[in-house]
Amino acid sequence: MITFEPVLLRRVGLPDSASLATYQADGGYAALRRALGMEPAQVIELVKRSGLRGRGGAGFPCGMKWTFLPKGHPGPIYLCVNGDESEPGTFNNRILMEEDPHQVLEGILIAGHAIRARTAYIYLRYEYGRSYRTLQRAIDECYANNLAGKNILGSGFDMDIFLHRGAGAYICGEETGLIESLEGKRAWPRIKPPFPAVEGLFRKPTIVNNIETLACVTQILDRGVDWFRSIGVAADVNNPRDLGSYGPKLYCLSGHVNRPGCYELPLGVTARRLIDQCGGGVRNGRRVKAVVPGGISMGFLSEAELDTPLDFNGPLQAGCLGLGTAAVIVIDDQTSMVDVLYNCCRFFSHESCGQCTPCREGTAWMTKILERIRAGRGEPSDLDLLLEVAGSMGILPGTTICGLSDGAAWPVKNAIHKFRPEFEQYIRSKRKK
Repeated sequence: MITFEPVLLRRVGLPDSASLATYQADGGYAALRRALGMEPAQVIELVKRSGLRGRGGAGFPCGMKWTFLPKGHPGPIYLCVNGDESEPGTFNNRILMEEDPHQVLEGILIAGHAIRARTAYIYLRYEYGRSYRTLQRAIDECYANNLAGKNILGSGFDMDIFLHRGAGAYICGEETGLIESLEGKRAWPRIKPPFPAVEGLFRKPTIVNNIETLACVTQILDRGVDWFRSIGVAADVNNPRDLGSYGPKLYCLSGHVNRPGCYELPLGVTARRLIDQCGGGVRNGRRVKAVVPGGISMGFLSEAELDTPLDFNGPLQAGCLGLGTAAVIVIDDQTSMVDVLYNCCRFFSHESCGQCTPCREGTAWMTKILERIRAGRGEPSDLDLLLEVAGSMGILPGTTICGLSDGAAWPVKNAIHKFRPEFEQYIRSKRKK
C-alpha cells in the first residue's frame, strides 16, 4: 500500500474543517504572517525555487509566471483564481474549496502580496453550490478578523477577495476565456500576445492561478522549499527542458474502480499503483483496457502503459498530451473504445466556443463521423478521415486561438493509434448486422 502523509488534504474530514477557528487552531495563517514579513520579490523567489508548477493542466512554473508582470507598473494588478474545474473527471479543487477553504484563501493572500495585487477574483463554476456557500462564509470570516480588506494583520497590505460564479462553460478554464467571462462578455479566448500578465482583466496586468496551485503556495511558505522539493520527481540534469515534478498532487480517480475518490500522493506515482493500491483494482474483477491520465483532453494510456509515472513528463512519453489535471479515469475491458471516443467528441463539440472555424467545425464533424460508425454505416476509411480532421485543428498546427481544439483532437489521434484494431473490428461487425 502507498504510504504518504497528506498535506493538502490533511484537514479534510476533520470536524468543522471549513471554519476559521479550527484552521487557526491547526496553525493556519502562520504562512501568511511569514509572507507579509518578506518583500514581495522574496516570496516570488521562494516559489520559483520550490519548482511549483501549475496544477490546472498546463504545468507552467508558478513563480516564473509571477515574474512576467511588468516591472514598476502603477497598478492595479489583479489575481484571478480559476475554480471553474470543468475537465471531466476532475474534482480535487471542489474538495479543497468545500473542506478546507482557508488553506486556499491563505494561498490567495500570499500570492496577492507577492504580485502586489489588491484585488482577487475567484471564478467559480455555477454548479458548485456548496463550494460557493463555503467559500463565501470563509471570506466573510477573513474580513471579520482582519485577514482580508484593509491593512491585513497590521502589515499595510490591502486585498479584497470576490467570488464570481460562471455559467458552467468548459472554455472558461482557459485563462483568457475566464477573463472575458469575468468582464461580463462571451467567453471567447483572446489572441495572445499580449498575455494576461501584461494585459489581462480590464486590460490590466493579471495573474491567473488554479485553486490547488495556490493551496501549494500556502504549504511552501509554511513548510519550506526543501520540504516541497523533497517530494515528487527531480528534474533530469541531462535534459535542460525538464523542469521536474515537485510536490504533492491531488489525483482524482474515477471510472471502473472499486474505490473512486481523491488521493494525495507524490507526483510520479504510476497509474497501476494508483488504480490497484488506492482504487482497490478494477471493479467486478475485470481488467483495464485504457486509462485517462489527467482528464479526457489528455488522451489514453493502454493496459501495457499502466506503469507510466503520472508526473508532468510521464504521460508525454506515452503519447498523451500531458498530465493535465491528474483526473484519472479507468475504462475496463468490457467497454467499447468507440463509445468512449464518441462521448469525448460529443463533449468537446458541445463545449467549443465556436470562435475558431477548425475547432467549431472539426469537433462537430468528428462527432458526426463517430455517430455514423456507431450506427453501422462506418467505413474503414473513416478512421483516416478522423485522423485528418484531428490533425488539422489546434494550436499545435497553428489553426486556433486556444488549446481546446488540441484537447479535442488528441483523444481521437491517441485512441485510433492505440486501439485501431478494435475500431476496425467494430466497423466490420456493425456493417454485417
